[in-house]
Amino acid sequence: MLKGIDPLLNGTLLHLLDELGHGDVLALVDRNFPAYRYERPVIELRGVTTAPAAEALLSVFPLDGFVKNSIQRMQIDNDPEHVSDPAQALRRIASLAEGRDVELSSMERFEFYEQAQEAMAFVLTAETVPYSCFLLRKGVV
Repeated sequence: MLKGIDPLLNGTLLHLLDELGHGDVLALVDRNFPAYRYERPVIELRGVTTAPAAEALLSVFPLDGFVKNSIQRMQIDNDPEHVSDPAQALRRIASLAEGRDVELSSMERFEFYEQAQEAMAFVLTAETVPYSCFLLRKGVV
C-alpha cells in the first residue's frame, strides 16, 4: 500500500499508466465492452463502476489539454444526444482533476469500436449502465 495513491491503482495499473506517453489513449469501459478482442493489456476493476474508477485514474492520469476533446464517449444507440449518469460523473470528475472544464465528445458505437483500436490499454469496470465506454487521451504533467 502506498500513501496518497488510490487503492484501486494496483501496481500493474500504475506501471501501465506510467508507460503511456503524451497522446496515448486509455480506454475506460463497462462490463459489456469486448476489451479482450483488441489484444491489448486489460486491467479489470470489476468491483467498481465508472465514477470510482475515473476518480482513481484521473488522480494520476493527466488529460491532454492540447486537443479539443481529450475524452470521447460512446453514443447510445437510438438516443445519441442522451448523456448517461456515468458520462456526466466522468465529466465532473475530469473537470475537478484537471482544474478546468473538460468536455466529452461522442461517437457512434461502431466508430467507437474502431477508434478503440488506438487504445494502448483497457480498464474494464463493473459498470452496468450500457454504453459507459470512454477513450481518454493522456496529456503532460
